[in-house]
Amino acid sequence: MSLLIDITLGLVLVACSLWGALALLYRFPAGLTRRRLAALGWLLLGGLWLGWQWQQGARLGPLLGMAASQLPLLCWWRRLAPASDGDWADDVRFLATGSLHGQRLTLDHVRGFDWRNRDEASVAWGRREYDLQRLASLDLFVSTWGRPGIAHVLLSFGFEDGQGGVGDFVAFSVEVRRRHHEPFSEIGGFFKQYELAIVAADERDAVLLRSNVRRESVTLYRVLLGERERRELLLALVEQANELERTPRFYHTITANCTTLVYALMRRIVEGLPLDHRLLLTGFLPGYVHDRGGLVPGVSLSELRRRGDITGRALAAHDDPDFSRRIRVGVPGWTGN
Repeated sequence: MSLLIDITLGLVLVACSLWGALALLYRFPAGLTRRRLAALGWLLLGGLWLGWQWQQGARLGPLLGMAASQLPLLCWWRRLAPASDGDWADDVRFLATGSLHGQRLTLDHVRGFDWRNRDEASVAWGRREYDLQRLASLDLFVSTWGRPGIAHVLLSFGFEDGQGGVGDFVAFSVEVRRRHHEPFSEIGGFFKQYELAIVAADERDAVLLRSNVRRESVTLYRVLLGERERRELLLALVEQANELERTPRFYHTITANCTTLVYALMRRIVEGLPLDHRLLLTGFLPGYVHDRGGLVPGVSLSELRRRGDITGRALAAHDDPDFSRRIRVGVPGWTGN
């Protein structure tokens, strides 16, 4: 029992040391060299408490020492606030704010970039209006890049074109709001390194960026959601984006990302949605939606994935103004397939 207590206390000291070092490495207000020195200093301090415990068999002293060290760090950590202004990267400069006037939804700052490579694009933001009476479809795009279970998801809402088809799409993406030339880090996403952003964009921007420019593997799934639920989800996304504009939030790799935020909105619309590990491992999200009856019935998940792989079609339709229609050819649930 005594050994178990010692091991548990040691693990607590190690965890506190690692968390504090990473917090300082990613958020200490200084240049990279000083941040590294601050993190190293914290690790050495943690090593001091751990050595005291294991070499002298002390318990209370090291625990109190770590607590005294941790208290000012936690006070500083809690005071960190997300920024509303910043030198944001071009692709996340604006949030997808909007307003509703009767049946007309107006979205400000819809992104329509023409990407030359992963870092350069012809910048274009515009205001768009959508008739909610023509809202006809919802699609889930899942983009992967070779890391098991890791993916980015986009939701795309389709509107009837007045000729019996769906011809206008707007894609929503929950992303990190990075500064110019700031790389993305999954670990940094645990330590308040980024703000949260909801971006609305043309599919020839948001989807093509991932499939054609970044060369990720992109799969499209038709989501079967009722007319009321589809409308409420769209308006909930806009409401959440408006709220982010007023009150910024930090992005978090687990609790506030492209999947968990949408799940929180869906729970307000569809009762009884259970928690599931696939909400954290976004690459497995289609399986969760499939098990809830949200994808095309009568088609296995593996078949939906195979026929929904749009990567090749997106590459072939790179410069085609009819990009959205061409990538949907053969996707289960779409008319004319």
